[in-house]
Amino acid sequence: MEFIVQVATEKHLEYAETICKEMEESARQRGTGIAKRDPEYIRQKMREGKAIIALREDGAWAGFCYIETWSHAKYVANSGLIVNPEFRKFGLATRIKQVAFNLSREKYPEAKLFGLTTSSAVMKINSELGYRPVTLPELTDDEQFWKGCQSCVNYDILTRMNRKHCLCVGMLYDPAEHQKTQNEQVQLPEKEAVNGAGTTQNGKKKKRIGRILSQGRINFNEKRKLFERWLRIKANILLKRFKKEENGKNGNGSGIKQKQKEVVEV
Repeated sequence: MEFIVQVATEKHLEYAETICKEMEESARQRGTGIAKRDPEYIRQKMREGKAIIALREDGAWAGFCYIETWSHAKYVANSGLIVNPEFRKFGLATRIKQVAFNLSREKYPEAKLFGLTTSSAVMKINSELGYRPVTLPELTDDEQFWKGCQSCVNYDILTRMNRKHCLCVGMLYDPAEHQKTQNEQVQLPEKEAVNGAGTTQNGKKKKRIGRILSQGRINFNEKRKLFERWLRIKANILLKRFKKEENGKNGNGSGIKQKQKEVVEV
């Protein structure tokens, strides 16, 4: 089965309604995430050349993602990643994210790329692109961005924690950090002294530096189960605090039962 992943244009406007319905349904099933997007907003992104669409070779809609800018384009988010359930397991999410990443870097080369997610699969993709997990305060302070979280079922947790913690994990790609890393990976001088074992005298030091530089990326293939466990623990801690506050207000914990249903299964 062949798929075409490309920057969306006006000829793709007809897919906006379908994309929005699938976003809402996906959020409803998962019980978390930003549920609603207006079809006209999606069309606007397509007209601006700030959206990525995946289509099967026969024209069937397969996936979507779009670009948003914040803090005067100092921060860029690849938002609304969605894949048609019929076409999952084909690696489309990775392909869409890669094209969105490349488009973001092309349009805004100096901007920091960031995202919020509860999906370990998305975290893995982001990590492979060079993102690293960060605390929420390290993301944009643009109020318009955080207002976009209001349609999430967990928005009350975010506000009660003063935007320092939530069930989502923040991830950030800083081009300045990656440029610094590249600059530090210098070549060895041609006349480097060599020891009896046939390696340079500072070979061990360079290997150690290489390990340090590589620590910016998490190998989610190896650490995925551990990270998923951490997400569950994090959710439980936040929900226990939520339950305690609810008990203090209402004298019972009835409100927490619905909230527990809304927490993402990882």
